[in-house]
Amino acid sequence: MTAAATPDRLVRAVEMMGVRPADRVLEIGCGRGVAVALVCERLAGGTVTAIDRSATATAAARERNAAALAAGTAVLHNTALEDAAFEDGAFDQVFAVNVNLFWVRSPARELRLIGRWLAPGGRLHLFWQPPGEAKAAEIAAKVPPHLMAEGFHVETVTASPLVHVTARRS
Repeated sequence: MTAAATPDRLVRAVEMMGVRPADRVLEIGCGRGVAVALVCERLAGGTVTAIDRSATATAAARERNAAALAAGTAVLHNTALEDAAFEDGAFDQVFAVNVNLFWVRSPARELRLIGRWLAPGGRLHLFWQPPGEAKAAEIAAKVPPHLMAEGFHVETVTASPLVHVTARRS
């Protein structure tokens, strides 16, 4: 994959997460697997698990990340977030890029699942690239209360160049 083919928002998101070599990472809504590939580049002993509800997207992600899947560095599941089943404490970091459910409605059920799946000290990273400053401000204002209501401690909220909300389970 060439740098020109990689959306800048995904490069920035993975950089902002600070993925460590041994991290166990979950991506929610992996699409065609571009961020999965970026995370895999940073891993040495860690893993990235990715989910997406679209069978077409998951198939494309499998093709893009075939070597990482064969090596056991990446695992892909064609499932919706609310239907996923992972062990408690399975992930050091969980992230999602442009997954609107976290701000367009109450994501209480999904946040409870993520809270269980995060290891002690693990972080949740939510990213959006909205179409303008007003929408960025709206998203940045709506997400933290949802997180706090489900027992997360919001660590950072930035609105430029991406909206990025980072939280830990309290």
